[in-house]
Amino acid sequence: MDKLNKIIIGVDMAGCPNRCKHCWLGAAPNGKMEKEDVVFVANAFRPYANKSEIISWYREPDFRDDYKELWDLECQLSDEKTPHFELMSYWRMVRDKDYAEWLYSIGVRKCQLTLFGSEKTTDYYVGRKGAYSEIVKSIDILFKHGIAPRIQVFVNKDNIEELPFIEEFMDNLELESRCKEIGQEFQLFVHSGSCEGENEKLYEIIVTKEDLNRIPEKLAALTLKHFAKENLQQVFGKPEKDLIKELLGNKETTSIISTFPVFYVDANFNVYPNVTQPSPWWCLGNLKADGAEQIMDNYINNKSKAQHLINHIPIGEMVSLCGNPDSERLFSKEEYILYIQNQFCKINC
Repeated sequence: MDKLNKIIIGVDMAGCPNRCKHCWLGAAPNGKMEKEDVVFVANAFRPYANKSEIISWYREPDFRDDYKELWDLECQLSDEKTPHFELMSYWRMVRDKDYAEWLYSIGVRKCQLTLFGSEKTTDYYVGRKGAYSEIVKSIDILFKHGIAPRIQVFVNKDNIEELPFIEEFMDNLELESRCKEIGQEFQLFVHSGSCEGENEKLYEIIVTKEDLNRIPEKLAALTLKHFAKENLQQVFGKPEKDLIKELLGNKETTSIISTFPVFYVDANFNVYPNVTQPSPWWCLGNLKADGAEQIMDNYINNKSKAQHLINHIPIGEMVSLCGNPDSERLFSKEEYILYIQNQFCKINC
């Protein structure tokens, strides 16, 4: 087996304090892995790539109390280390007085926070009472330490009427001017997310074309700037029925094989490609039971159930069986193909 250029492995050591209804990774139970497990995972995959990188989470960053030690361990075990993602744990931020200072010390200057609307709505979609309050407190803490918040807003037919609240939120917290004070540009964007994982359960309330006019002008402008798009239709995509017409005759199959793959290892050592939700049909095997060599063989040779199906069944055939020709729901083409592939695998695996 030829070596890949680089493998990145994310390990779900501790899970997540939230149960977000939009999470494309799903809502698996929290595990409790040890540092030795991370070392085991890193060593298992190292022979199969010229370079490898290990990350001790893939749901909630810095959730464990020993997050600083885990960061150091990641650096020790990785041939190349990606800078800390512009993501943070607001659960930790309000409970750990050293956290913001530590983030700044390792180069973080922006952190993304997610809102769904008002306090009640945000708590509902995060799946935890008090989440909104923690986000507000975290924003103040970030600014005190020279870190700018970037606001992500998930929208569907259930919460789109609350977008004016987001505008008020921006103004009341003076986010634009406070970002300027620390030399950063304020960023905010609105989108609907991909229809996978937990978010698949919200299929019925995905926005349609007429909903785009309900996005306030200021939020729309910030969204277009963030995505570098000319109009909101380009951000949210086309109606499902139009995508079906476009894809019905498509005889292409899909390969996810890359010389630079990212793998996720869950708390039970099951391994998944970072392509979509970690569903059973995407599982490449169990690292403890099957070993890294078999897992790499399954990946390279399309042996998982999902990889085999998408590599052999044309997307047009999947669309004809799983698409909804009457649906006005908006999808990007790429996200719709993934949605259809997951629906097809769910039926046939």
